[in-house]
Amino acid sequence: MADTGPGSASTSRRGPVVVGVDGSADAEDAVSWAADVAGRQGLDLILLTAVASGVHVTATVDSPPGSTADAVLSRARRVARDRLGDARVRIDVESDHGTPAGVLVDRSETAWLVVVGTRGLGEFTGGLSGSVSTAVATHARCAVAVVPAGTARATGPVVVGVDGTANSMPALRLAFTTAAARGERLVAVHAWSDVDLHLEPDAWSRTEEGEQAALAESLAGWSEEFPTVDVERVVVRDRPVRELVARSASASTVVVGRRGRGGFRSLLLGSTSRAVLHSVEVPVVVVPAGDETR
Repeated sequence: MADTGPGSASTSRRGPVVVGVDGSADAEDAVSWAADVAGRQGLDLILLTAVASGVHVTATVDSPPGSTADAVLSRARRVARDRLGDARVRIDVESDHGTPAGVLVDRSETAWLVVVGTRGLGEFTGGLSGSVSTAVATHARCAVAVVPAGTARATGPVVVGVDGTANSMPALRLAFTTAAARGERLVAVHAWSDVDLHLEPDAWSRTEEGEQAALAESLAGWSEEFPTVDVERVVVRDRPVRELVARSASASTVVVGRRGRGGFRSLLLGSTSRAVLHSVEVPVVVVPAGDETR
């Protein structure tokens, strides 16, 4: 069912937080960030590693360390526990045969959030490289967080892109949920157009007034549902990427909607989400539109 706004049942999907691990420092940063999210949201945490076909491993919660996969998962579990502290979160470890992107996309069917690092070692798992994170963000059935190295403890407001359509609704819910859980301010960035515009000052003034009203209307229901979240509304003339990237310098997280082409499965990331994903240096969460998760 498509997400139609505050209170929508589809946005209450509360599966686990799934994080891809491969033993790299980047992946451990992703584990730390994912553990923090799971703790704040009260969700289970699943540490998932992908093993190349033809490589035999056994990795279960109770299996002793022995294989490379076991060692990677054991280390990731310690990182998660260190980040969680006294927070009571169930942690499961899993391994699956296949490519990292394929395994994570399959697991996204039942997850609330999939988390990946930006790069990996590329050893037995094939690595969580930049191409893998892009593939997962493009094809996953749930929201995907891409965590750059060294940003697991980033602080500051949550920045979200808003386009005024129903496609923004899932991203807005996740952004408000995140800001409320973190006790952070929310910065909602809305651009009238995705292309460069050349308007006379008077024309832009009139347009800006209307767009401000439209943005306020888009946010009204969410502010009622999340009354503790302080919201800053930002309207820009064009190119939302510029403002999102600029705002990311002092943000903890940037949230964008995924507006891909292809009627049945969002085959491509939208230009804004792709540009943000590759331009900012804080965790970016890419959220599918409601009609992509049916």
